[in-house]
Amino acid sequence: MSHTIEVKVPNIGDFDSVEIIEVLVAPGDEINVEDALITVESDKASMEIPSSDAGVVKSLKVSLGDHVSEGSIILQLEAAASKGSPQETETAAADKAEEVAEATQARSVTLAPVAAAYNGAADIQAQVVVLGSGPGGYTAAFRAADLGKQVVLIEKDDFLGGVCLNVGCIPSKALLHVAEVLNEAREFSDLGVTYQEPEIDTDKLRAHKNKVVGRLTGGLKQLAKQR
Repeated sequence: MSHTIEVKVPNIGDFDSVEIIEVLVAPGDEINVEDALITVESDKASMEIPSSDAGVVKSLKVSLGDHVSEGSIILQLEAAASKGSPQETETAAADKAEEVAEATQARSVTLAPVAAAYNGAADIQAQVVVLGSGPGGYTAAFRAADLGKQVVLIEKDDFLGGVCLNVGCIPSKALLHVAEVLNEAREFSDLGVTYQEPEIDTDKLRAHKNKVVGRLTGGLKQLAKQR
């Protein structure tokens, strides 16, 4: 015997009504728990949505380009039914989950590394150490410093700001703004205003993007120095 399960979009944080940019399964596919089903994209990031159950895909309830949010049905899954009553099945599942949790805890205790002790003189001493200077990192470091803590902010790259400021969100938005202006100019032809096709100087466009990033990283550097 088998039964049908509706696999839904889980809690994906603050993201709401995100677009599906890739469908990774099809009817008839056999999937396991945590297998990726779809890829969604917001204005900040893309992520894969995993399956909560195992079985065979019976039917898809979404398509490429659809927008989904928490609770949206992704697909129907044909899953093998466990023997015994629903109560027995639920009890067995709970017992299995408890066994897995205990085993995981025991394994983590066994494998937990022991921090080495250091009794020598340190070049820098701090009460708070923050790894990474992205928006979350520098905000946490600045707040701790404002509260009177001695803070060390560690960044592997040459500039503060992390991925978002240096190579992700901000550079992308600088280029997207230019693309938006070009698109709006082209759409004005519907109103009777026509422009010549633009000539794009990639070096100047890249310099514009770098200027935007440099202005923000420079400001962030000054804020860090003040603290």
